[in-house]
Amino acid sequence: MSACVPTRTLDSTHTERVHPPHSPPPPRHRRFRIAGADVSASIAVFLIALPLSLGIALATGAPLQAGLVAAAVGGLVAGWLGGAPLQVSGPAAGLTVVTADLIHRFGWRTTCAITVLAGLAQLGLGCLRVARSALAVSPAIVHGMLAGIGVTIAVAQLHIVLGGNPQSSVLDNLRALPAQLASLQPAAVAVSVLTLALLLLWPRLPGRVGRLLRTVPAALVAVAGATATAALAGLTQPRVELPSWHSHALVGLPEGPALGLAAAVLTITLVCSVQSLLGAVAVDKLIASRPGLPARVGRSDLDRELLGQGAANIVSGSLGGLPIAGVAVRSSANVQSGAVSRNSTMLHGVLVVVAALLMVPILELIPLASLAALVMAVGIQMVSLHHIRTVTRHREVLVYAVTTLGVVFLGVLEGVALGIAVAVAVSMHRLARTRITHDEKEGVHHVHVRGQLTFLAVPRLSRALHLVPQGTHVVVELDGSFMDHAAYESLQDWQKTHTAQGGSVQLTGRRAGTGTQHTEPTFAQTLTLAATSSTTPASASAPDSTATSRPDSAPSQIADCRCRPWTPWRNHQCEGPRSEPRPDDGPEPGSAGSAGDPESAAEAAVPTEASVGNTGTAAEATGVSGSSESVYASPSQSLPSSTSTCTSTSLSPSPESAELVVAAELSAAAGSPTASASVPPVSTGRVSGRSTDPGGSVSRGAEPSAQQLVRGISAFQRNTAPLVRGELARLAREGQRPSQLFLTCADSRLVTSMITSSGPGDLFVVRNVGNLVPPPGEESGDDSVAAAIEYAVDVLEVRSITVCGHSGCGAMQALMNAEPGGVQTPLKRWLRHGLPSLERMADEGRPWTRLAGRAPADAVEQLCLTNVVQQLDHLRAHESVARALRAGVLELQGMYFHVGEAQAYLLAGAGTEREGVFSHVGVPDVSA
Repeated sequence: MSACVPTRTLDSTHTERVHPPHSPPPPRHRRFRIAGADVSASIAVFLIALPLSLGIALATGAPLQAGLVAAAVGGLVAGWLGGAPLQVSGPAAGLTVVTADLIHRFGWRTTCAITVLAGLAQLGLGCLRVARSALAVSPAIVHGMLAGIGVTIAVAQLHIVLGGNPQSSVLDNLRALPAQLASLQPAAVAVSVLTLALLLLWPRLPGRVGRLLRTVPAALVAVAGATATAALAGLTQPRVELPSWHSHALVGLPEGPALGLAAAVLTITLVCSVQSLLGAVAVDKLIASRPGLPARVGRSDLDRELLGQGAANIVSGSLGGLPIAGVAVRSSANVQSGAVSRNSTMLHGVLVVVAALLMVPILELIPLASLAALVMAVGIQMVSLHHIRTVTRHREVLVYAVTTLGVVFLGVLEGVALGIAVAVAVSMHRLARTRITHDEKEGVHHVHVRGQLTFLAVPRLSRALHLVPQGTHVVVELDGSFMDHAAYESLQDWQKTHTAQGGSVQLTGRRAGTGTQHTEPTFAQTLTLAATSSTTPASASAPDSTATSRPDSAPSQIADCRCRPWTPWRNHQCEGPRSEPRPDDGPEPGSAGSAGDPESAAEAAVPTEASVGNTGTAAEATGVSGSSESVYASPSQSLPSSTSTCTSTSLSPSPESAELVVAAELSAAAGSPTASASVPPVSTGRVSGRSTDPGGSVSRGAEPSAQQLVRGISAFQRNTAPLVRGELARLAREGQRPSQLFLTCADSRLVTSMITSSGPGDLFVVRNVGNLVPPPGEESGDDSVAAAIEYAVDVLEVRSITVCGHSGCGAMQALMNAEPGGVQTPLKRWLRHGLPSLERMADEGRPWTRLAGRAPADAVEQLCLTNVVQQLDHLRAHESVARALRAGVLELQGMYFHVGEAQAYLLAGAGTEREGVFSHVGVPDVSA
């Protein structure tokens, strides 16, 4: 045994405290702590929430205390129970119109009862875990609803700004506006103009002093400035009146028609839930932009958020408060002010309670015109030009406009219902709309189908196809992602008839240029060979095969690799070309046997090194598997003398490539190898053949490695390049901006993009033997790895560096088995950077690095785990990394990938209870 082998074994007497099974965990002595960042963020949110809560209460016609009650309950109850820790809830401008209408129709006490019932409805929806379904509402409808509410708020508050009183509807307010302009109240107008000017100019203060002053919220400055000016100038005008809390009106029994009350509860539930859930999603995006915060806060639990909002509405309604929802302005301020936990939201609620009890004399100095100007500005901001540009770009401006106008003139519930109806009608129109054109270029007839092929398009498709003369060559270009049975039968019947009359048919997807050049797999290439082969035998379809191949096509052995690109896969194998056996010889050793011998083909299916998981079942060389797993092979009667079969036991398509996977029966209906070659091959996996020699050992196929490389490149250019060309063009223009440096081993079984679900431009990858990071220094350093680290941190400004080890690492095995002395080969000189990992593992004073839930399988796995931790220490010694860590803009992560289990583990952070433990990374609960 080498001297480098650690003196401590896996069965050593080193023990760790194991908790007795089926017993309660030991008590933890935890102290309640509030981070300083949460305190400062809560103050900022409080300063914004206080004037807005009073203004929204004023706009609804509710008692002004109701706004303070809702703000306090939203912070304390929703902040404590909600699933979005950094979202701030309270009285929302989006509920102003609905609440004002309810107060006008039912009175204040019944409105509080409706709020309680809406909270109960939210609790029920949260228990049913349907929160995600609220995100299915078109953004155009949501933005249109908010824009309509904003217009209604602005028009109503304009009357208070001018010194009058608002009417009950938008039309009445518009009719009364000329008379209101004729009888202006100068004091109210002056206070309102001052408030709006401060709101507009305060965020634009220049210079260093302006940057310091802008930390105070503009809403607070505007209201405070207007209040101070009105007091100093002695202006007489209506001000805030806060009666004693002893006379505050609480909830009462609902009174009114049952149908009207039910509609009111539904409206409050809909608006509160949708606004809160969309706000939680928006807060997640804000959190993701702050380095290090996503790992600490985590993603929002939308079902829990719905439960928290329901509980808050029950409490608020019971205490005589306004309906509660997540508020975008306060949530954004909370995140941007540096909040790190839900304590900031709850503390802001405590501050609102203190202000409501102790600051009443100060609050009663605020002019109502100032609050009305503040709320009017909020209403105007709800009509977002950015949202209008977005819906216009997505061709949903009609849905947006109808929803906005419906909310303004009919009401929130009616406007949303109109928007949903228009959105459904627009979607149906787009689904049913299909453009079919026919033209002729250089003697070749082209039939171009754009859109989905359904039975509604069959008459037009039939007319276009019958314009093609008999005996001509036709290219049918199918540009869509769906074809129903009626359209399929119509196209297949015409294809058979046309080819029987001496013509030829080629089915393609989108084309670049003219002729029959195929560049992107869509409709025609995505038809399943299994369905056609089951209905049209190869012997019957072969005579009809007249589909032509491109004159510039690659050799057949390159084009015959038919694994699908961009789909999940396992056991990907592409066999090399095989020589045609002589009649007096049996199958060559290691070949797949005869065309009709599936057992021989299965025996030849040896997993490649890139395979992860169990070995799948190979298909017959000339048949098509009828199982649910897709197997691709040539549908011709016999294999040519030199062919390449590809077997891929494929899983279901991923959502990203769902539009590529529809059906490919039409391409294979002709039955020729050329037609079947239009099924797109997979660009993942290694394209190499293997055979078994008479001795039983596995050896490389007879195909030259250069030809294997050409085949793989050809498959990429034909199938994958069209899918990524747009994204790569954008990266070429804008340059790379990866978020992570991923340092891992050069082992061929580690596919970094597959493990991390990343794509072009996401990872800056450094690979070497043993995922080693040489320490900095002239004697032991390595300029290649050090240069990559410096470039990633200082130039690309990556936010994290991950060191990833893996099971069965040959470098770690070589490190353990290395004998001292001997010839210093390049490999031995490189592996000296792993000696500190051996020493760390042998150190009795250090706790062993381990996997959560089980002990390492052997000493090699123990060294693989220890090596990750040691290389992270080497990383910290690099000056660029240390500087970024001190600045708080970089985080280091350790990762371990078990190849045989296809399982990733992440190293727990330093200072935690699980320091040095690699935790199992499971499948997230997407039901939330």
